[in-house]
Amino acid sequence: MTSGAMRILILGGTGEASALGRALAGRADRAVMLSLAGRTAAPKAEPVPTRIGGFGGVTGLAAYLRAERIDRLIDATHPFAATISGNAARAADLAGVPLLAIRRPAWTAVPGDLWTEVDGMDAAVAALGPDPRRVFLTIGRQEAGAFAAAPQHAYLARTVEPLGDALPVPHLMTIEARGPFDAAAEAALMREAGIEILVSKNSGGAATYGKIAAARSLAIPVIMVRRPEKPGVPSVPDAAGALRWLDAGDHAAPVTLRDV
Repeated sequence: MTSGAMRILILGGTGEASALGRALAGRADRAVMLSLAGRTAAPKAEPVPTRIGGFGGVTGLAAYLRAERIDRLIDATHPFAATISGNAARAADLAGVPLLAIRRPAWTAVPGDLWTEVDGMDAAVAALGPDPRRVFLTIGRQEAGAFAAAPQHAYLARTVEPLGDALPVPHLMTIEARGPFDAAAEAALMREAGIEILVSKNSGGAATYGKIAAARSLAIPVIMVRRPEKPGVPSVPDAAGALRWLDAGDHAAPVTLRDV
């Protein structure tokens, strides 16, 4: 990192983290390190220095913040990355480093949506019911295994990384793809696959909203997994808000932040 510049650690893996990195890249007054958890084998190239892998929990992250003399910590992780967000809040407190979270707004149901909102994957599995259905799973590889408890359904699972043997069920088709996804293309995919129900996390954002709009247009019900609770730290909804916070330095106006 550049000596004399504000030293910033971004906990990333999201479009917001990438957007903030692009906005800060090349600035002599900002020394940025983007940290990725390492769950994606081939992450997209970023315009700022990147580290991959965990820190070793709260104490490990706090030690890193101290050792690297980090001035600002940005939690721009996925809305469902509750563990790292909790670790970030505690580590920032231990190390005395100002923390800001980027928390994109959740999706909300609109007229025509047929949502059943649930807490967690076990509840999502139960909400599918006992009768066999054709299910479009868009929850990611790590939590797909929960649906092995309902092997009567036929699953179309879309993941960024290969699903492998994470979902051992007799009726399974897989797609490896990274968003954004267009609503019209999503509707065509659902029609072709004969999808009867969609399972989604409430990730928010535009990149994967196409499936929600497509389900609405086809009157396909959606099992929507609610977000986990996260620490009540200052937050903004996007990278632009984080950039303003960083540029304000020690004089960030509280009214520009939102406690979540």
